[in-house]
Amino acid sequence: MFGAITRRLMTGGALLLTAFLAADAAGIDDDLPDLNDQVGRMAAEVALELQQVCPPASPSDQAAFDRCRRSLFGDSALRRSLAPRLLWGRRNQDATVALENTNLTQFAPDVIAGLYLSLFMYSGEYSTEYVERERLYLIRLRAGFRNLLSPGQFPYPFWHQEEKWSVYQAVNSVLLWVNPKTAKIVIGQFTERGSGDPVVATQLIWPKFDGKWMWMDKEGRIQPRVTLFDGLFRHDNPYLAELDTTYRTLALRMRDAQCDNCHVPNNPMPMRRLLLLHTPAHAAGEIARLLKTVRADRMPLDDAGNEQPLDPALKRALLESGAAFEELVKAAKDWEAARRD
Repeated sequence: MFGAITRRLMTGGALLLTAFLAADAAGIDDDLPDLNDQVGRMAAEVALELQQVCPPASPSDQAAFDRCRRSLFGDSALRRSLAPRLLWGRRNQDATVALENTNLTQFAPDVIAGLYLSLFMYSGEYSTEYVERERLYLIRLRAGFRNLLSPGQFPYPFWHQEEKWSVYQAVNSVLLWVNPKTAKIVIGQFTERGSGDPVVATQLIWPKFDGKWMWMDKEGRIQPRVTLFDGLFRHDNPYLAELDTTYRTLALRMRDAQCDNCHVPNNPMPMRRLLLLHTPAHAAGEIARLLKTVRADRMPLDDAGNEQPLDPALKRALLESGAAFEELVKAAKDWEAARRD
């Protein structure tokens, strides 16, 4: 076992700490630093913050959701605890399957904080443990899901797959996996198989998926709104309008390059580690990696999964539109950061 395993449970202001020392010193992973206490402190800080900014509320409460996502998207304890690149997804229904064999989606920290983890509500109850099989710490957070928000508040229609939507609606725990060498969160998962009930009761709903990842609502607005930085960036951010038009150009180039054959939520290839590019917010989080991959001629893939270099003119157009979008994303984020200082 890894030195000491710490479990913590916090409800409200109460904090209980129990330490279990390993009985067999020969089993200690000597190559790993002992960040047990640091992970414990981080878990306590994140759990308390989530309880304060994303507390239990009605699953349809838009104002509560807005407060939560703005808080997490900004300079939050959660954001500071996230690794530069993370994985996210359902816990495998087969508990014997390791994380490395579980299909997960790759995200940048601001995307997972502002678009995904904010969709949950947290009671503040949590526990930590070291999972020997995964060689990672695990923070379990008691949670509930905001299933009654309007469709445009989800980063894509989670109900495109009934089984996935069913798990989301029944969620009672969010799992955060922590790298023991860095004390940073590297994987997030949601599950309906945690202990206890969801933090709030909800009415189950079953929307119909029409095959569209983005759509126009009755007022002529593009949806999902959350993927257009709505509510994440300030309304007076001078780069918002240009971000929208620049992404539209990039989206056309990505379509020409067949990016939407793979990088969409239903994972048509399928890929063990999915990368999403189908909305402005998702593309903003991955634009640097996209450009690097295109420059290296590592995409798109053919039907057999082999790398297929782009036509030179198409490659040039994709790189140009991608670079313009990347520059604007940085400018918009820098503007936001300056207003927080």
